[in-house]
Amino acid sequence: MTMQDIMPQTVRARELLGDFWFNSEPVPLAAHRGQVVLLFFWDYACAGCLRMLPYVAEWERRYAPFGLVTVGIHSPRFAFAKNPECVQRALAREGIRFPVVMDNEALIAMQYECRVLPEILLVDKDGFIRYRNVGDGNASAVEHALQALLYNAGVGAVLPMIMDPLRESERQGAICFRATPELFAGYLRGSIGNVEGYVPESVLSYSDPGIYVDGRLYADGDWRSERECLRMAGDTEREGHVLAGYQGLDVRGILEPEGEKRAEITVRQDNEFLGANRGDDVRLDRRGRSYVVVDEPRLYNIVRNREYGEHVIKLSGGKHRFAVYGFAFATAVIPELVSNN
Repeated sequence: MTMQDIMPQTVRARELLGDFWFNSEPVPLAAHRGQVVLLFFWDYACAGCLRMLPYVAEWERRYAPFGLVTVGIHSPRFAFAKNPECVQRALAREGIRFPVVMDNEALIAMQYECRVLPEILLVDKDGFIRYRNVGDGNASAVEHALQALLYNAGVGAVLPMIMDPLRESERQGAICFRATPELFAGYLRGSIGNVEGYVPESVLSYSDPGIYVDGRLYADGDWRSERECLRMAGDTEREGHVLAGYQGLDVRGILEPEGEKRAEITVRQDNEFLGANRGDDVRLDRRGRSYVVVDEPRLYNIVRNREYGEHVIKLSGGKHRFAVYGFAFATAVIPELVSNN
């Protein structure tokens, strides 16, 4: 990639006036004229953001010695992610050391016209936005643009080789299966498949229909419909379920325990407990039942299938109350279409 492939110098980057800063004092962009700045718009409860995060962290490590300044802008989609303590735990969990500013009201995101997470912007030595990458993926192109801007800023040393993709599905030319799009549970953005539908801010008794359409959420038991989530309600002795039919390789769920409590949520796929296909956050009890401990609101790694397929994921809770905000599904490369050259 050359400078001719990068956006012209037409839009200047604005100062980052956020709610709260982690890992550093506020970073004034005007003080970094002459350097390249990488702005990473993300949310710790966003699966796509977490897929992109290792690339950003590695670029910060690789190119900081050459003058790169990396700043994360945390623009949460859900109310719970506006809590600084939750964000601080996420930064520690992911090992993030570069500066991060909280953008709880999305004011910075609006100034930069950032509407989709994650998003990466590269700012050149003169303070102009020169490259924009929307969504996860395309990491190689981002790094090529980053190197071009660093050379343009006067870096004379030879820069590192471009990173290899972290996942097979991100390799150039990879052809992947269709994965079910991200699925939300709240009545503002959700799509529930039960005939009962949503009754906003009210408790409704749902019945499991037993037949599931891909990309729809289903409930069984008493659940309260809220703006961002479905929250268990009613008799604690009655087991409630949330189910979703999906196509994909992996499943992650955005879950929250009731209040300050710790919830143990039973997990089944295709009505079977998980085994070798369980995600990093799923445990097995002595009887082989799979469950996930939900002790804070965040994204939990629930299923890691060995092969792409069509399945039904089911989360159950009785005396352990929880709320579900949504599910995210990962794709996989189609083996027959992978080049051997």
